[in-house]
Amino acid sequence: MKPLSIIGVVAIAFSIGVILSTFSDSSTYADFNTAFAHPGNEFHVIGTLNRGKEQVYDPMSNANEFIFFMNDTAGVERKVILSEPKPQDFERSEKIVLIGKAKGESFHASKVLMKCPSKYNDGSQEI
Repeated sequence: MKPLSIIGVVAIAFSIGVILSTFSDSSTYADFNTAFAHPGNEFHVIGTLNRGKEQVYDPMSNANEFIFFMNDTAGVERKVILSEPKPQDFERSEKIVLIGKAKGESFHASKVLMKCPSKYNDGSQEI
């Protein structure tokens, strides 16, 4: 085989590997019902913090565990266990996006994204 052919075959194999790894690692947006119907898969779940329920964070015993309750866009409430420290200004967030998997009766999030209110508006919304 010519060296140019070998380089071409290696480049094609590498490209196929990258494409397959991208599709296998991707997760989809869902609600809690879908996530709990497929407990081994990773999902993005959008919702709001349930401010009426207790939030548990004790950095002295486990700094990488934060427990709270969230309502998804369908109104379903679930206990969430975040494997990260409690995010700053978490209580001020308007919307929360969790990235994680359903395990047992709770959703185990590996990452959380928050949408906080803008500091440039006065709280009133014009439509």
